[in-house]
Amino acid sequence: MFESDSHATQNPKISQPESRTVPGVTDPYLREQLEKRRAVLNAAISSAPRAEAPRGAQLVELVQEVDSAIQRMDEGTYGICDVCHDSVERERLIADPLIRLCLDHLTSEEQRALERDLELASQVQRGLLPQPDTRFGDWRIHYEYRPAGIVSGDYCDLILPAGGDRRLIFLLGDVAGKGVAASLLMTHLNAMFRSLASIDIELGKLLEIVNRLFSESTIAGQYATLICGRINKTGEIEIGSAGHSPALLVSQSGVQQIGSTGLPLGMFRTSSYAIHRIRTEPLDTLLLFTDGISEARNLSGKEYGVGGLSLAAGGRHGWPSKELVSACLKDIDQYSSGTRQADDQTLMAVHRAESSAATFGD
Repeated sequence: MFESDSHATQNPKISQPESRTVPGVTDPYLREQLEKRRAVLNAAISSAPRAEAPRGAQLVELVQEVDSAIQRMDEGTYGICDVCHDSVERERLIADPLIRLCLDHLTSEEQRALERDLELASQVQRGLLPQPDTRFGDWRIHYEYRPAGIVSGDYCDLILPAGGDRRLIFLLGDVAGKGVAASLLMTHLNAMFRSLASIDIELGKLLEIVNRLFSESTIAGQYATLICGRINKTGEIEIGSAGHSPALLVSQSGVQQIGSTGLPLGMFRTSSYAIHRIRTEPLDTLLLFTDGISEARNLSGKEYGVGGLSLAAGGRHGWPSKELVSACLKDIDQYSSGTRQADDQTLMAVHRAESSAATFGD
């Protein structure tokens, strides 16, 4: 059973590279980034000691590269590979606006350097993940995180209470897109929620603040779906959803879907979010997942769907969180056997154990 206390408001190659622009990357944003870099470089050149002539020459060369990029932008050739005249990968342009070659035309040394960078990014990202098993009073929380590639756009966090606050915050989200750009936005969300979680504000207000900050720090077309919830030791769950897939409440009476209460983060600066309050009973579980779970396909191309996960979880009411997650993932893997994992997959179970199962001092 849940209640709402407010209302949600919301490529083919071509022979003439001059006519190509990179889809989805806005010139105003990239121009702003390039002009900022030029200003920083010019300031560094003007303040550099005369004795550091080699460093000054390097700075001048970088300014020339930035000027060249701005000129290509004016000519309509920005974002086009110098070798094949196809589009440079969007996420790489966002990360480094000076890039002029697509992945296919990097040298072997450059490809190895990129692979090392990706491995480092993966290590940093995994270092931000919470412990996979967390206890909070009678609550037992477990998740499994399975990226489709080296880095992931899935966001998962558990923020334990500090000071007098006796409520734990759980978060599960999915950044639009894939690869490095999505993983960078995932770490951005992590930093924002971690910074704001200690402030004593209502959950809906927390989502509004994060949405505004996220909107102001990303470019058009970048957004994230996310579920943000807060639990206390009395068994109540507060939950808000920014356009994310429904959460599933697995109770004695069956499986109940808890849908979105607002728009994805980053779409509109002024979005607001309703908050559901859910009354749980011992042995109930709240199941959260990213769309890599529901969109897993079998050999016929049919999606597993929210219905598939509901069936897998519905017959396992009362199962401990770790066992439930493991059983559901096994069911998904059997369903999609013989196909390649196409998207990041994260599954989290927030399980309320019986009071007698809680250990002293939890």
